[in-house]
Amino acid sequence: VQLVESGGGLVQAGESLTLSCAASGRTMDINAMAWYRQAPGRQRELVAKISSAGGTTEYVDSVKGRFTISRDNAKNTLLLHMGSLKPEDTAVYYCYAYVLVTTIEGRADFDYWGQGTQVTVSS
Repeated sequence: VQLVESGGGLVQAGESLTLSCAASGRTMDINAMAWYRQAPGRQRELVAKISSAGGTTEYVDSVKGRFTISRDNAKNTLLLHMGSLKPEDTAVYYCYAYVLVTTIEGRADFDYWGQGTQVTVSS
């Protein structure tokens, strides 16, 4: 599975931005997906996650009500709409996919990451 993010950039506080993550390869094995972010000097944190069919979502408290995660499995795309952006949202945002493979020998799971896209919010 390969993940490629796009949509990052420089915006002013209060503006919106939508990140996209295009998945390729064995996309039929992708289960849950998520967006993480990492600011300079800080650990990578989970921003939002979404279940395989998109029916369940979760968000970190700091983005609730401002960010929306969604996915289009037919297009193998994960989105993150970010509204009312704040300077503290500045970070590199990473797309994540949890892959679960079932074979005659059993089940195996894998973690896949994109290369990241920079989001910078100016005050």
